[in-house]
Amino acid sequence: MVQRSNLNPLVWSARALTPTMATTLSQEIYILGLTSQGRTFRPSDWSERLAGVMSQFRPGGPQPGSHLGYSPWCVPSSVGEVKCVIIHPDLRDYDVMAWDFCLNFARDNDLQTSEGLPTLPARR
Repeated sequence: MVQRSNLNPLVWSARALTPTMATTLSQEIYILGLTSQGRTFRPSDWSERLAGVMSQFRPGGPQPGSHLGYSPWCVPSSVGEVKCVIIHPDLRDYDVMAWDFCLNFARDNDLQTSEGLPTLPARR
């Protein structure tokens, strides 16, 4: 087990916010549009909104017009019929506060998260 004192405080803060997620820091985090109770998160465009807010965080920093496209580090997507946002670990390296913002969004809204591609139960 890694001792907390051996960690960079910025990396530790991102881990501390997600104690059930990260054992390895190299995989993408999926924020699913499902609450811990299995309910669909609303509004239906939440993933596009979150990714839009994060559009300025990109390789090379914000550029003129970069707000018109999503950052490659925070991309709206779907897993089956469930909307999600895929957070790339390079976002954490670029700006740990932006990374924390995404993880706090998931936690504050009781959304399910997965390290790597999640498998969802079959819907009835």
